Amino acid sequence: QVQLVESGGGLVQPGGSLRLSCAASGFTLTPYTIGWFRQAPGKGREGVSCIDSSGDVTVWIDSLKGRFTISRDNAKNTVYLQMNSLKPEDAAVYFCAASTELCRSSWPRYDYRGQGTQVTVSS
Repeated sequence: QVQLVESGGGLVQPGGSLRLSCAASGFTLTPYTIGWFRQAPGKGREGVSCIDSSGDVTVWIDSLKGRFTISRDNAKNTVYLQMNSLKPEDAAVYFCAASTELCRSSWPRYDYRGQGTQVTVSS
């Protein structure tokens, strides 16, 4: 069965860090672009960052540059999102998705999509 599974979410205090994982099963991530998206309550889903098969990275939200880092470990068939200096406004459900195209911030353009992991930032 082809699926993407996110993990690593949870409750963290402002200023804290989390590392999200996006693990694939049933297929190999190596040739895919992987995007991270998030959706806060009452808001639309937005693209956070992506990494293509060559390792080129795009960060779509300026306020995340320098705080969030995407990386991939093809040997583990996993992509990560390291999130540092977290703020309350970063709280959302975070999703990963895989695409055969180059980085796109459009969720429907992705071929495989995970179910999400909740990130809560609160003191």
